Amino acid sequence: MSDMTSSGQMLAADGTPLKTSLARALRRQKLRALALIAPLLLFVVITFIVPIATMLFRSVENQIVSSTMPQAVELLQQWDSATGVAPDEAVYQALYFDLFKAAEAKEHTKLGTRLNYEQTGTSSLFRTSGRKLDDVGELWQDPIEDIAPALKDGETWFAMMSGTGSNTVLEERRALWASLVEEPFAGDVGITISDEIAQMLPLTTAAYADWAIYEAIEDGKDISKRDPWEAVYAGLGLDLRSDATVRAVNAYTGPHAADLQLLTANLDQMPNTMFKDAFAEMDEDWLDPEVWEAIKIYSPNYTSGYFLNAVDMKKGVETAEMRPENQQIYITLFKRTLWMSLVITASCIILGYPVAWLLANLPMRTANVLMILVLLPFWTSLLVRTSAWKVLLQQQGVINEILVWLGFVDDANRLILMNNATGTVIAMTHILLPFMILPLYSVMKTIPPSYLRAAKSLGATNFTAFRRVYFPQSVPGIGAGSILVFILAIGYYITPEIVGGTDGVLISNRIAYHISSSLNWGLAAALGSILLALVMVLYWLYDRIVGIDNVKLGG
Repeated sequence: MSDMTSSGQMLAADGTPLKTSLARALRRQKLRALALIAPLLLFVVITFIVPIATMLFRSVENQIVSSTMPQAVELLQQWDSATGVAPDEAVYQALYFDLFKAAEAKEHTKLGTRLNYEQTGTSSLFRTSGRKLDDVGELWQDPIEDIAPALKDGETWFAMMSGTGSNTVLEERRALWASLVEEPFAGDVGITISDEIAQMLPLTTAAYADWAIYEAIEDGKDISKRDPWEAVYAGLGLDLRSDATVRAVNAYTGPHAADLQLLTANLDQMPNTMFKDAFAEMDEDWLDPEVWEAIKIYSPNYTSGYFLNAVDMKKGVETAEMRPENQQIYITLFKRTLWMSLVITASCIILGYPVAWLLANLPMRTANVLMILVLLPFWTSLLVRTSAWKVLLQQQGVINEILVWLGFVDDANRLILMNNATGTVIAMTHILLPFMILPLYSVMKTIPPSYLRAAKSLGATNFTAFRRVYFPQSVPGIGAGSILVFILAIGYYITPEIVGGTDGVLISNRIAYHISSSLNWGLAAALGSILLALVMVLYWLYDRIVGIDNVKLGG
C-alpha cells in the first residue's frame, strides 16, 4: 500500500517517500548481485588481471642497473660516449665500491646477466671481476696495517668509527642496501657513527657503514670485534689523498687519532694505484666504451629496450636503430605465427565442418559413437599425441613407408614432413580439430532440417539449399570455432618445439625459451605483450567485419 502526502509525493508502506524506498531497494539488490559475483571477480583478478599487469610491468622494469651501481650510474651520466674513450677515474672509483658491495651480496652476477642481453660478454666480465675486487682492496690494506698495526683489529675500527651523530650516513647506506637486495634491512646495526669521522673520512665511513649493515643485519654478527671489508681500507687510502683530509686528521683528537696520524706521516708508503688501471688489469673490456655505453643506456629504472628488442631493434644513446640483418628474428617469428595460426584455423574449418555436419545429422546412436571418437584425443596426453606425430612424419616413419610401399614416392626422395612448418601445421591441426568441431556441432544441431526440405521443395538444388540456407546459419559456429582455434594456435609452443624444427617454431617458443632457459623475463614479457596486443587487434577487426554478436555456441 502507498499513500500520498499533501504535496502530492507518493509514500511507501513504512511512510518513507516511494522514490527513496525504491532507490534503497535497488541499491540492496545491486549489493546482493555484487556479493554473488565477488568470488568470480576476485578469481579473474588474481588469475588474469594480475598476471597480465605483472607481465606488462616486467617488460619495462629495469631497476637492477641503478640499484646495483648507484654511484657509478650517477657519475656516468656526465660521460659522453661519442668521445670513443672510456669514462674517467671517478667513475671507476665509484664502480669499485658499488661492485664490491654487490659482489659480497652475490648480486653482481645478476647485473652481468641483465647487461649481457644487450652486450655479449658482459656476464663473464662482471663474474670474473667480482672475484678480484678483494685483491684491489688489499693494495691499500697491507700498507695501512704495516704503518698502523692497530688497524688490523676490528675493535680499533669500531672504536674509531663510533661516536655521536645523527647516523644519516648509516640510514642512507641502509636504503641503498634495501634497493640492491630488495629486502628492508631493518634492525639495529649496533653502532652510532661519529659525525666528525663521517665528515672527515667520507669514503671510509660509507664503506664501513656498508660493511656494518650487511654484517650485522644480513649475517647477524657483532661488528664490534670483526675486521671490516678490504673496501674500507681502500676508502681510507683514497680519503688520505686529499690535502684537506690530511690537515683534518692531523688536527683530530678523537679515538685512535694517533693511528690515523701515523698514516698521514707515512703517505709515501701508500699506493698510488688508479682504479681505472686496476679494472683494466682485471679485464681489458673495462676500457671498452661499448660496455660503458650499454651500462649508460640501460641505467634508467624503466626502459623501452625490451620492446625494441622484441621488434628486432635496439636502444641507442640518442635513438633506436635496427639490429643487423643476421640478428633479426622476432618480426619473422611474429609473421610466421600469425600466418601458420590462420592456416591451422582454415585447415580445422575444412576438416571439421563435414565431421560436425555428420554428427548433427546422423541418428543419435551413431552420432554418440562418433562424438566419443572426437573427444578421445582429450583423454590422451598432449605430449603423447605430439610424439606420435613425430613417429608418423619422420622420413623413416609410417607415412613415408606407406607412400614408398604404394609407389607414390621414391625411396630416395622421401617426403620431409617434420622439423618444418608442414609438420607443425599437420600436428596442430589434429590437436586443435576438436575445438573446431564442438562449436560447429552445437550450432548445427539447432538448425531445423525442415529448412533444407523447404528450400528443396521450392526448387533449390542440394548445393543451393546448403549455400543459401544451411551455411549462413552455421556461420556463428565457424566464428566461435575459429576464434577458439586461432587463439590456442597462436600460443602453442610444445607441439612446434617437437615437430617444428627451425622453420616451424612460433613466437611462443621464444617466449618459453626466455622464461625457462635464458631467464630474460623482460624480453619474454615484451614479446607476450606484443602478442596479446596483436590478438586484441585481430579480435577488434573480427568484430568490425563479422561481428562478435554472430559468434554462438548453439541455442
